[in-house]
Amino acid sequence: MTLMTPDRPRQARETPLFVPELVYFEPASLDYPKGQRILEWVKERNIPYRTTTSHNRITGLPGDTELEQYKVAKRTLVVGLRKTLTFDTSKPSAEYALPLSTGCMGHCHYCYLQTTLGAKPYVRVYVNIEGFEAACTSDPVGLEHLTGSLADTITFMANEPLGRLRFVTKYHHVEPLLSLKHNGNTRIRFSVNADYVIKNFEPATSRFAERIEAAGKIAKAGYPLGFIIAPIIWYDGWQEGYGELLRKLGAALPEEASADLTFELIQHRFTKTAKSTIEKRYPKTRLEMDEAKRKKKWGRWVQHKYVYPDEQADALREYITEQIFAHFPKAKIEYFT
Repeated sequence: MTLMTPDRPRQARETPLFVPELVYFEPASLDYPKGQRILEWVKERNIPYRTTTSHNRITGLPGDTELEQYKVAKRTLVVGLRKTLTFDTSKPSAEYALPLSTGCMGHCHYCYLQTTLGAKPYVRVYVNIEGFEAACTSDPVGLEHLTGSLADTITFMANEPLGRLRFVTKYHHVEPLLSLKHNGNTRIRFSVNADYVIKNFEPATSRFAERIEAAGKIAKAGYPLGFIIAPIIWYDGWQEGYGELLRKLGAALPEEASADLTFELIQHRFTKTAKSTIEKRYPKTRLEMDEAKRKKKWGRWVQHKYVYPDEQADALREYITEQIFAHFPKAKIEYFT
């Protein structure tokens, strides 16, 4: 005789913090306290580490193919100094971008870093954050346990009467930020999307439920909150998918979130260079990149981008805008691009 018990729902495993498998230090980085702290963190975990004069000189990563070496590079951390010390614009999101790090541990198929980082997709963190202003191409929340740079920057901006900080993340590891003094001068935004997009194109990122739980914590900690819906993708069932996304947000967020809430909407786009790189690195991707179905748009970096034709873009914008205001009547939509 056997006793049958009802199946218990599986507990989803929490998305883990990023732990590199190999670390490179630029020698000058160890002259900074932050560099020394990261070195101690690496030693405590017995992670292999080496020195390099520059991330551009790293060679000999394991792997017989470009794809294998790419996967290793995404698990490699480089600790160095930011050498470009001039502001770069970050339109339409903000006036300027601040480079706390470069590169990302996530594997989002559509990411523009596939093009901008090219053959050097390492995760890089900078230890000289007191001395630079320039463009940021990373997800700093996923690296905060290594650097503490976000906490430093949020605390600094809290005392700036005119300065405002904004950053976006796909990770839920926000605990180090919750008790900081921020004076409302930092807006934390979470990148969200329809289930179809997250499941098919965003490996190695926090799950949707984790991001929304973290967004609730951020709102309760008094931070201004925002969401970036990007990339908005036209697929069979997109209306149901994005409608469900906004319904879930409306049901999950605490009352504190509605006081000052922003949305930014970005349709999917790609360049020919990005398409070629993505198809090599994610050969089984289901990401649609058919130039014949798209409209050409001149890009900032002297390359044509392929976006949706006006009729599709307008349909996406109108429907998602309608859904946002249905669930968040006081929200502000910053832009659609």
